[in-house]
Amino acid sequence: MLAASPTLRRTFPTVLRKRVGHLLRQERAQSTVLSKPEFNRGKSQIGADYVAAKTACKTQVDNARDICIEEAKGKQKVARANLQYAYSGKPGDLTQAEEAKAKAVYEVAKEKCDDLVGNDKSVCAKEARAVEVKALANARMVGKIGDTQREGVLDKVDADYKVAAEKCDTLAGEAKASCVASAKTKFGKP
Repeated sequence: MLAASPTLRRTFPTVLRKRVGHLLRQERAQSTVLSKPEFNRGKSQIGADYVAAKTACKTQVDNARDICIEEAKGKQKVARANLQYAYSGKPGDLTQAEEAKAKAVYEVAKEKCDDLVGNDKSVCAKEARAVEVKALANARMVGKIGDTQREGVLDKVDADYKVAAEKCDTLAGEAKASCVASAKTKFGKP
């Protein structure tokens, strides 16, 4: 019986804290793969790629050049956001990476609309905007999923606390009060 064993009573919260900590670290570790030097090399490479892409755009004329430049800018912004997420692993950075993709696609599509005239140009702009709005909504959902994972871990801790508190109900008097106080301390409850 868990409540009867003093050893289990002392080690259970430690095991739980370690498990919750492990789950949170594991979530972060799954997305964090870059060291600081790798991150810095990545930033340098992104800058070099952008300069090369922008230089390649100089051979084009008129709106084709503008589209090429927007594509280069978009690739740079997306690459930077992805690099930041790969380095930090934060859900907010993942959201920013997804938002950067959506905005880059929109900027290129908007620039392509400049080749059109009249109603076709207006329809093109509205379609580009609709695609951006949908992509931004999807990007924000990705970030909320990361928050939901954290909430899930907290829900598990709450469930374990309720189990521990329920086990205290089998006791009476000072033993019950001590058990409840111990459970609150173990699971960080006020």
